Amino acid sequence: MLKRHSLDAVIIGAGVVGAACAYYAARAGLSVAVVDRGAVAGGTTGAGEGNLLVSDKEAGPELDLALLSARLWTELAGALPPEVEYEPKGGLVVAPDEATVKALSSFAEGQRAAGVDAVEVPAHALYDLEPHLAPGLAGGFHYPQDAQVQPAQAAARLLAASGAETFLGEEVTEVLRDRGAVRGVRTTRRQLLAPAVVNAAGTWGAHIARLAGTELPVLPRRGFVLVTEPLPRVVRHKVYAADYIADVASGSAALQSSAVVEGTPAGPVLIGATRERVGFDRSLSTEALRRLASQAAALFPVLGGVRVLRTYHGFRPYLPDHLPAIGPDPRSPGLLHACGHEGAGIGLAPATGLLIAAALTGADPELPLHPFHPDRFGAGPAPADTPEEHP
Repeated sequence: MLKRHSLDAVIIGAGVVGAACAYYAARAGLSVAVVDRGAVAGGTTGAGEGNLLVSDKEAGPELDLALLSARLWTELAGALPPEVEYEPKGGLVVAPDEATVKALSSFAEGQRAAGVDAVEVPAHALYDLEPHLAPGLAGGFHYPQDAQVQPAQAAARLLAASGAETFLGEEVTEVLRDRGAVRGVRTTRRQLLAPAVVNAAGTWGAHIARLAGTELPVLPRRGFVLVTEPLPRVVRHKVYAADYIADVASGSAALQSSAVVEGTPAGPVLIGATRERVGFDRSLSTEALRRLASQAAALFPVLGGVRVLRTYHGFRPYLPDHLPAIGPDPRSPGLLHACGHEGAGIGLAPATGLLIAAALTGADPELPLHPFHPDRFGAGPAPADTPEEHP
């Protein structure tokens, strides 16, 4: 029999999702601890661009989650320090031809019905929004609700504001259970007892699930980002080509790339995005970098002569149906999941944290949890490309 616990929940993962879970749990009056094998934002969060997007999501549960998060990020921007660099700059999706414009129009129609502000932009008006765009584009859509934050700062400031006990550099080696129910965790340095454990381990969520005696088919999906030298504000919005939407929704393991370009308050331009499932292979892909540079210069010719100062990459936590796992796992009482957001975790973090806090306290959730149920994948065999690396 385990000792009595002093915590209400232990959150595994100090990325932005774990930080948001801690923040909203603390606001609900709970006592929580956050544990991570590395640093705050040391995993997927620190390798992200900080995108807070509704523009790339079709009508459905993920878009509902994104819209709730967009509202919450607006509130957080007023509550957190300015270092989070919240910037409601909006997004611009551009199309190379009329057929793509029509496809975007159909996509936007469904989004509008869900509450998205999607404004069609004719070809000539694109250059009022982005003067340095390549000529000859057929049109696009402007999304005023898209925004951006500095991801590592956002995670750090959320975590600090939560007041949670934080244990960094401590790997979780065991999820403690008593009579089949979760009762805390053991790390390399200590034991933390609580009636609930939140799996916010991102790409390593499958490993934590297994420690708790269950399964969650999270896989890593590698992505690269280029960072240019500081520039005047030549890119005003988050701008991307329409094929990015298809890449996000694809389940292909092969290398995919589409131009995603945005300026930052500090001056550098961030260039993404690639996706590929290669396990936890951390090697540099010159083909991925070449594609990014070429596609960005095709979209913004002014970038053709700009120096790239550095590149970085990370692993997005991919689930087969492209929806995160959020909420209690009935297969392991006391375990809750908050992972599998793929490349949208920074944008979806506040809504995820709010839903987890509701589940922990028994409050009514602001959105239905059933689309995100962790046990929706069944108990089939592990995917063929299950990564070997673990936290």
